[in-house]
Amino acid sequence: MRERACRTCKLLVRDQMCPECKTSSLSDDYGGLLVVFDPEGSQIAKKLNIKKKGRYALKVR
Repeated sequence: MRERACRTCKLLVRDQMCPECKTSSLSDDYGGLLVVFDPEGSQIAKKLNIKKKGRYALKVR
């Protein structure tokens, strides 16, 4: 199954629902990839308001 991006938090998921925001508003159309290992130490994660480790889309359409 292909990864889809959550329209709310931009987390990339393979399920039918985002485990973080509990929404089923997912998109196959996204651009960019950000992998966050240390959300507290990452300036990019702070700027994008990412609080958990994971794979995120930079832009979700």
